[in-house]
Amino acid sequence: MKKFRKVLDGLTTSSPGGTIGSPSGGSAAGTPTATPTPKEIDIQETLVSENFQLCKTVRHGFPYQPTALAFDPVQKILAIGSRTGGVRILGRPGVDCYCQHESGAAVLQLQFLINEGALVTACADDTLHLWNLRQRRPAVLHSLKFNRERITFCHLPFQSKWLYSFILSGYVIMWNKAIELSTKTHPGPVVHLSDSPKDEGKLLIGFESGTIVQWDLRLKKADFRIYYDEAIHSVSWHHEGKQFMCSHSDGSLSMWNLRNTTKPFQVTFPHGKIQKDGRKESCKPILKVEYKTSRNSEPFFIFSGGLSYDKAGRRPTLTIMHGKAITVLEMDYPIVEFMALCETPYNNEVQEPYAVVVLLEKDLIVVDLTQSNFPVFENPYPMDIHESPVTCTAYFADCPPDIIPILYSIGVKHKKTGYSQKEWPVGGGTWTLVTLQMLYKLKTSKAFEKPKPSEGRAADLVEDDPFAIQMVSWCPQSRIFCVVGISAHIILYRFSKYDANTQIVSLEVRLQCEAEDVISPSENENNPCFTESGSHSPQPHHQHAASPGSGTTEGNKDSNPCLKVKDRMVRVPPGYQAELVVQLLWADGEPPQQITSLDINSAYGLLAFGNCNGLAVVDYLQKTILLCMSTLDLYGAADPYQRLTRSPRRNRQSTSGSAHTHLWDPDHTHMHITPTLFSYDFFHFSFKGINWCFVSYSFVSVKGPGRKLSLPTDLKTDLESRENSFSRSRSSSVSSIDRDTKEAITTLQFGESYARKSDTLPTPCLWVGTSLGVVLLIPMSIPTDHEERMEEPVTIGPSGTVLMLKGSVLRISFLDFMGALIQSPYEVWRDLNAHEDPDRMRRRKLVHISPSSSHDTCGEGHLAVVCSEKQAKVFLMPSQSCLFVHNITESSFVLRADVVSVCNSVCLACFCANGHVMTLSLPSLRPLLDVNYLPLADMRIARTFCFTHRGQALYLSSPTEIQRITYSQEMCDNLQEMLGELFTPIETPEAQNRGFLKGFFGGNSHNFDREELFGEAAAGKGSRSLAQHIPGQAGMEGMKVAACGVVGDLARARIALDERGQRLGELEERTALMMTSAETFSKHAHEVMLKCKDKKWYQL
Repeated sequence: MKKFRKVLDGLTTSSPGGTIGSPSGGSAAGTPTATPTPKEIDIQETLVSENFQLCKTVRHGFPYQPTALAFDPVQKILAIGSRTGGVRILGRPGVDCYCQHESGAAVLQLQFLINEGALVTACADDTLHLWNLRQRRPAVLHSLKFNRERITFCHLPFQSKWLYSFILSGYVIMWNKAIELSTKTHPGPVVHLSDSPKDEGKLLIGFESGTIVQWDLRLKKADFRIYYDEAIHSVSWHHEGKQFMCSHSDGSLSMWNLRNTTKPFQVTFPHGKIQKDGRKESCKPILKVEYKTSRNSEPFFIFSGGLSYDKAGRRPTLTIMHGKAITVLEMDYPIVEFMALCETPYNNEVQEPYAVVVLLEKDLIVVDLTQSNFPVFENPYPMDIHESPVTCTAYFADCPPDIIPILYSIGVKHKKTGYSQKEWPVGGGTWTLVTLQMLYKLKTSKAFEKPKPSEGRAADLVEDDPFAIQMVSWCPQSRIFCVVGISAHIILYRFSKYDANTQIVSLEVRLQCEAEDVISPSENENNPCFTESGSHSPQPHHQHAASPGSGTTEGNKDSNPCLKVKDRMVRVPPGYQAELVVQLLWADGEPPQQITSLDINSAYGLLAFGNCNGLAVVDYLQKTILLCMSTLDLYGAADPYQRLTRSPRRNRQSTSGSAHTHLWDPDHTHMHITPTLFSYDFFHFSFKGINWCFVSYSFVSVKGPGRKLSLPTDLKTDLESRENSFSRSRSSSVSSIDRDTKEAITTLQFGESYARKSDTLPTPCLWVGTSLGVVLLIPMSIPTDHEERMEEPVTIGPSGTVLMLKGSVLRISFLDFMGALIQSPYEVWRDLNAHEDPDRMRRRKLVHISPSSSHDTCGEGHLAVVCSEKQAKVFLMPSQSCLFVHNITESSFVLRADVVSVCNSVCLACFCANGHVMTLSLPSLRPLLDVNYLPLADMRIARTFCFTHRGQALYLSSPTEIQRITYSQEMCDNLQEMLGELFTPIETPEAQNRGFLKGFFGGNSHNFDREELFGEAAAGKGSRSLAQHIPGQAGMEGMKVAACGVVGDLARARIALDERGQRLGELEERTALMMTSAETFSKHAHEVMLKCKDKKWYQL
């Protein structure tokens, strides 16, 4: 804890006209103000470096680039491997665990040690890893790195204990001995290994070239060899072990009987048709086949591929052959792997398949085999985040408790139907406290007409999706939502629990600057907008809208927006309903610049946005534009670089039918009536009883002429442009700034503040941050009465106040004199479509949190925290004195900064382009955390990284996955208890009684001892040059008997007691049966004795 006391005696201010802030951030001296000022600010900072630690928590979404699949039929958990070395383990909804191989090598194959709490992974770097799943965060126990051999296939027999030691055996089967020494050609890689269900001592080996060998492990020789003409992709046994099926590269399936292995007894082409010339048409390879039997029906033959080549562009398929019925299921993406889920883990029993898990490149599907129409199960995991590419994320903590249930209740009504009614078959593990659930989804494209091919306005600006989302702003209290699209449009939504017939109001704004419209300083002095810099009210200015197609040869585009809003009445369902669309217009054949900043305030009823040309403020209650000015015009005479001002483009021609608006420097206002819906995903999770809300906006990244919405491949260009922008911002050459750069609006913040040093009371203000490190304050005069607010205009205009920082401004927040974060005023949500008494006035209920009323004992004023790409500053308002300055980075720049609450205090959290995550205390800006966490590999991370309260952050770790992290020590300490259990103690089901005849004639599979066969005594030690053993993070004891918490111990003890009681009961029954049998035998023996007692020997 550190106590800061800043003495502020003799604070000074400048004249009402305002003083230009120096680049260092200090304010010039002036005449003392009569406003009462605090003699000292007493802020006790409670945060220390020990409160912070950075670690990953959970990962959500679909595994990126999946490669392998495995299932534990007893534990009911699913594992998915990926090309980047990641492993996702899924159980019941809410059980989701992510593991990562340190090497980053692709996962080729996964094998569960069934009901043992362990997983074997085979990676592309020829390494085998044994993972311990009996702990909440799985870890590698052992690794085997092969030096001379390449791993192509792995086989793990059920209940085999040999793999526990992870020691290489000396038992080796040479390929040339397996296929006969006389064979000179290599049979290719091994594509299949499996035990015979009839005898575990028989190993079936399948080579890619078409060679199949059954190897006797005891006698170390081949029982039979099959040489087939077609390449083999997979092999599957019948559960009795008398026959097996192979899938081949020519689209055929071959059935083999062990009695006669000279040729297959059946060869079929499931999708091959007989052509007119009598030949079979060529088919694609069948990559995998599974042969599963059922007691009460015909066996299932399930395979992927095998379609004919006759049609191009056919979708991938999964075929299910059941009896004479053939069902072909088309998939949206290529099939990576599939696996039939069966009732028994034993391969020598009737399998009874009940579902098929299909792993696609971008989806996970489970098919219900118990119903004839084979419906799919509804996926309970949030795996559709990538339904369209994610371009923007926002993370909200401590949402109002009523928002999440209402969003879910409305969102669930729009879900698809036709799913299987049975329970999700993957039901293992125990539920975790950190989950993710999709609540609600909308589409912004429904607000617009579909672009016609002849209308190329949007196509000229973007290449793929003109509705892609770039930015969002949400007020959870009022439930007002704003979306910024790539086509230079903004959509404002209100939430309603009722459906309604609605129309969308459309405002069209011209926010373009042109170099030839230069206003000299003398002309600026006569401009009524800047004649009195201390005035709060702008002078009214009227301008007509330009008619489309006037003033340029590009008449079909000029003065038109990129998209056309629907102009008809539409009935919209409950949920978020569009109310207003604001679009920027083409000018002189040039598309509008994309919007770079956005903020909305429900209490003020105002929406502000900006781009590289200027700033616009919209009154969404009255549907009017209040302000539309270039960035240079916002300075007036207070420009620190003394540049010549440029105004937004004047319209070349006016028409009499356009709307008039009351604004400062309007461009173009044209009103249409139309309706909408939009598309973003809400996700919800809970932590220690606190509701959290997550929002993911999934839309396509697209390009525009001469500029591009950053994609992962654009890292270098984007970073260079950011660095160049910063270097220009520090240039001392005024002419170079004026000539080479456009000062973009980079951040906006509404709030109660002091626009001038002479202000004695806080008023509604808009803080504007620019790409040149300048902060501008714009005061507003807003009517307080409800009727006046809906009728009287809002006055707004620049104040002349300028604050300076290094680099582009990223974040602006406010603190009171106790160091607490000041929340912006907001309106309490009201449903405008509610069926209320028509005589009852629907008044707005506003909540104002004024800095002067939060702590009266501290006096008037507040602190303003401003963070840029290079430094952070804390200003005292209204004196505008810079209290603290901290240069965050010199060699890099900040990508994301937020003022967040942690441990009942606040701090400034920053993420830099060099991968560093930093936190600074407030208001002293003392460094608390600096961790080199994540090197910026692509712009996807920069675009999606965001902080929130309670030490939480997230980013898009891959195009399909969201990684959540924490920088709070408290959460890191509690993370182990928040995560769920992957392994739960379950008794392994007993094998079925095979009967006397099957046990006598069916082989001696149960007498097979792998330890005796593969152990060092029989097989010798494995070659050290063949593989290297690498110990993992835990020992053998942690693998076999390590308990994961008190719950696991109690559960295991209870199961042990149940097993002991059951065995004692069985023993008692057997003892009673033996006693009964003995008594019966004794009785019969006595009867025989009495019968034969008096007979002679020759009478017997």
